[in-house]
Amino acid sequence: MVTKGLSWSLLPAVSSVILDLLERKSMEIRAQMDANFSLFLFVLCALNMLLVVASPENSHQEHHQGEHQSQISTAQYECFQRIVKESHHKPKTIGPVCNTTWDGWLCWDETEAGLTTEQSCPDYFTDFDSTAMASKVCTETGEWGRHPESNRTWTNFTNCQGNTTHHRKAAMTHFYLVMIGHGLSLVSLLISLAIFFHFKSLSCQRITLHKNLFVSFVLHSIITVVWLTTVTKKQVHVTHDSPSVTASCKLVMFIHLYLMSCNYFWMLCEGIYLHTLIVVAVFAEKQHLMWYYLLGWGFPLVPAIIHSMARHFYYNDKCWVSSDTALLYIIHAPICAALLVNLFFLLNIVRVLITKLRVTHQAEFSLYMRAVRATLILIPLLGIQFVLLSYKPHDHWGLEIYLYIMDILMHYQGLLVATIFCFFNGEVQSVLRRHWNQQRIQFAGTFTNNEFFRSASYVASSLTEVHRCYSIDSHTEHLNGKSYSDIFRSDSPFV
Repeated sequence: MVTKGLSWSLLPAVSSVILDLLERKSMEIRAQMDANFSLFLFVLCALNMLLVVASPENSHQEHHQGEHQSQISTAQYECFQRIVKESHHKPKTIGPVCNTTWDGWLCWDETEAGLTTEQSCPDYFTDFDSTAMASKVCTETGEWGRHPESNRTWTNFTNCQGNTTHHRKAAMTHFYLVMIGHGLSLVSLLISLAIFFHFKSLSCQRITLHKNLFVSFVLHSIITVVWLTTVTKKQVHVTHDSPSVTASCKLVMFIHLYLMSCNYFWMLCEGIYLHTLIVVAVFAEKQHLMWYYLLGWGFPLVPAIIHSMARHFYYNDKCWVSSDTALLYIIHAPICAALLVNLFFLLNIVRVLITKLRVTHQAEFSLYMRAVRATLILIPLLGIQFVLLSYKPHDHWGLEIYLYIMDILMHYQGLLVATIFCFFNGEVQSVLRRHWNQQRIQFAGTFTNNEFFRSASYVASSLTEVHRCYSIDSHTEHLNGKSYSDIFRSDSPFV
């Protein structure tokens, strides 16, 4: 009896322990299921990201797309985690609701029926405005709204692409502005080079440096036009190319970066030459141009080759067009150094010019006007405008104005340099004027000689005709014993 009473007294405690064990086991199973489900989602998203990173097609040729896929996969995993947590701690709601869902780009929270929810547009894509709002409709039945045509669950991203048309028009405007600038630069530079090479009286070290600078402008304009009309256009329409096509566009990019560096380093050569000529008067007699050739054409090969090797091994995107890499500093750092050195040269040259002008006791206003004129002339030659406009604004309209100014300064620089240092050059104008006068005199002399011989022939034929006419009646008509022919011949001084 004691044993029976003891067993009945222990029954509640045992049952409570058993219930606790069962509840704990149930929670463990549920937690394990949640963990397994979360682990499954994590593995799924990790595999997705791993495929994005490991796939040669995506990592090398579609690097930006791979980055976007990685961001989307991360957002998808976080959304699935939120869905799992809300499924276990979901409070009871009155009426139908639309559950938390993932639409492929954004995660939408639980929404009451009949409402429209909004959130910021995703920043995965460059043509999406992240400040605009995307919207999703929750119908009265507690289901997410569907597209009227496809009848599939639909999110309205129309506002996100509101600036796409504007960006496309702006891009085309910049494209035509660049093409016109390089076209005008090519024409003016080729005419300038023809003048420099044709007239031997213009041959000197300064003009030789101008020739090389102009040639670098010409080559850079040609390769830029080729790049914009072939590679960039192909990038927009074609996503998968053969290895040979990819290699060829990378070669074009290598040449483009090399010639761009040559352009800036020939500006540096101009700065070194002028600084040596004006400031360091000891070396003003004769300079060895071989060092200028090595600096202008040879040195830019070094950063171009290093950049190509680094891009191939560390950031081998399609055609090397991406600018989202620090490897571009291999190209840009030497260019920035050259521009800073030229800025120092310009300031020092202006200082020396002002000092020398003060010695001549000129008026203060005239002195500073000469200094300003010299500065404005040297700025495009030395590329100082790129140093002065190195800050890039971030607001919309400021950025638009900045881009247009940089387009004009960069792509019309060849036209500006050819105009200032060839067409407006006093020596060139003097040579062209002298050549024009010589050609005009020669043409006028040739025309005068032709007119003289034509007039002489006309006079001779007229004299012959007159002599023939008057000699018809010479045997009958006499004046004082002379015929008309005798009178004419006696009055002529050439007889």
